[in-house]
Amino acid sequence: GPGAGRVASLRGDRGSLRLNAAMTRVERLAAVLAGLWAGILLCIGAIAAPSAFATLASADAGRFVGRVFMQEAYLSLAVAIVLFMVERQRSRDAAEAGSGSVFSANLLILLGTLFCTVGGYFAVQPTMAAARAGQGTVSFMALHAVSGGLFALKGLLVLSLAWRLTRLSSAAKTS
Repeated sequence: GPGAGRVASLRGDRGSLRLNAAMTRVERLAAVLAGLWAGILLCIGAIAAPSAFATLASADAGRFVGRVFMQEAYLSLAVAIVLFMVERQRSRDAAEAGSGSVFSANLLILLGTLFCTVGGYFAVQPTMAAARAGQGTVSFMALHAVSGGLFALKGLLVLSLAWRLTRLSSAAKTS
């Protein structure tokens, strides 16, 4: 269309900023999706879970937060898979053009988010229920710390992915 491939200059506090108008709709969607995903994780970890325990009885808050984390886990799986497919295609395109690897840093970040989701919710969460009932060899608090650590790591990985996807240099995005 008109203006395709055109580079626009903007002036900001720190000098000029160059925007590449050739960024595809899929790349924009991936960046927005990663940003929304990061926002959801931040809202759950910083607002929803603490607020539930501040206002509800402990048992009710635990059930509520458990439900929120279940929904988040399935959402994270879906978003990670969609972004993985987009990044896989971008990595392949970059490798064919000779400007990157088939296995990019963004793909590694997405694999890390998948590991954190599967490990934190689908592996540790059921073990936490057993530990709360007095079964198993690991305490509830130790498992809760592992689960919280995996959630925090996933949040950092998603934030870094959103940052990488919004970088303005299209050549740097394929690394």
